[in-house]
Amino acid sequence: MPTISNKGREIPSSPIRKLVPFSDAAKGRGVHVYHLNIGQPDIETPKGARDAVKNADIPVIAYTHSAGILSYRQKLAQYYHSVGIDITPDEIIITTGGSEGLLFAFNSCMDPGDEIIIPEPFYANYNTFARMAGVVVKPIISTIENGFALPSIEEFEKVITPKTKAIMICNPNNPTGCLYSEEEIHQLGEIAKKHDLFLFADEVYREFCYDGEKHFSVMHLKGLEDHVILLDSVSKRYSACGVRIGAFITRNKEVYATAMKFAQARLSPPTYGQILGEAAVDTPKEYFDAVIEDYVARRNTVVEGVNAIPGCFCPMPKGAFYCVARLPIDDSDRFCRWILEEFNYNGETTMMAPATGFYSSKGQGSNEVRISYCLNVEDLKKAVKCLEEALKVYPGRTN
Repeated sequence: MPTISNKGREIPSSPIRKLVPFSDAAKGRGVHVYHLNIGQPDIETPKGARDAVKNADIPVIAYTHSAGILSYRQKLAQYYHSVGIDITPDEIIITTGGSEGLLFAFNSCMDPGDEIIIPEPFYANYNTFARMAGVVVKPIISTIENGFALPSIEEFEKVITPKTKAIMICNPNNPTGCLYSEEEIHQLGEIAKKHDLFLFADEVYREFCYDGEKHFSVMHLKGLEDHVILLDSVSKRYSACGVRIGAFITRNKEVYATAMKFAQARLSPPTYGQILGEAAVDTPKEYFDAVIEDYVARRNTVVEGVNAIPGCFCPMPKGAFYCVARLPIDDSDRFCRWILEEFNYNGETTMMAPATGFYSSKGQGSNEVRISYCLNVEDLKKAVKCLEEALKVYPGRTN
C-alpha cells in the first residue's frame, strides 16, 4: 500500500475543527451545542455587500487578474488610506482568504529549513502553513498572567539564529485577544531592522479594538518598507467568512513580484468574493459602531462569567473576539472532548477549542481553552453556565 508523505503526517489537526465529529454526535443525541470553538460571527454580513453579489449580471464568469480585480484593489487602497496606511493598488494581491496570503508570504520569503519566530499561543494554521512551506517555527511564550503581552526583545533575540528569516504576529491576536501597543510594534520593528528580518503581520481583526484602544499597524513603521508584509481578510471585518477573500500587501517590489508568481500559478481569486469585498468597503461606520458595542457586551459576559467560576482565570482581551481561559483541568484536549461526549446540562453543552493546538511548544496549553465570543449574549450566558456545571463533575478536575 502506498504511504502518505511525512509532511502530511506531521501537519497537526485543527484544534478548532477536530472535535466536530463529537459535536455532531452530541447533536445527534438531541443535545444543543453552543459553539465557542470557532470565530464564525453570527452578525449579519452588510446588506450592500450581499446585494452587490445578488445584482451582479455576469454572462461569463471569467478569470480575473491574478492580483485581483483592479477596481477592488483601488477601493482597498482607499480603505487603507482611511486608516492611515499609505499603499497603492499595485502593492496589493487579492488572495483566496487570508490563508492563501500566508502561504504566499511563507513561500516567497523563506526556504525549507528557514526559521520564523512567532509569539505563542498563535493561530493554529500558522504552524500548518509553515510546515507546508518547510519552514521551522521558533516559538516564544507569552503568558496568561500578563494578558499575553508581547515578550521582551531579549526573548526574541534568544532564539534568533543564522536561519531566522522572519517574525510573525497577529494583532489584535487570535487566540488571545491581546492588542499589541504602538510601543510593542516599534520594538518588533527594531528587531526586524537590526537582524534584517521580514515582519509578517496578520491584521484581520483591525476594526475590533475595545475600551478606547487604537490599532497601530506594522505598515506605519518608518524605514521598514522592505521588511513588512501585511495579511488581511474580509472574513471577520464584514462577517463574510465564506467568501474566502483576503489580501497580501507589501511595498517590497521583489517580494511582490515573487508572490505574483504564486498568484499566477493559482490563476485568480474568486470573482464573486471580490465583488462582495469591493462593495463591503462602502459599509458605513455605523455598522462597525454597532458591532463593536455588541462585541464588548459579549466579551464582558464571557470573561466576567468565566472569572466567577471557582478555579478559573481569564484575562480581559482588548481586541478581536477571542479569549484564552485557564481552567482547573488536567488536559484540555480530554476536557473539550468529554464535555461533548459525556456531559450535558439540561440538554445543552459547550464546545471550545483546546489551547494545546495554539502552541507549538510541547506541554503548553494543557489547562487552557480558547473561547470565541461570537454568539449573542443570552447564548453566551448559557454556554458559560454549561462550563461551570461541567467543571463541577469533570473527573479530571485539578482543584
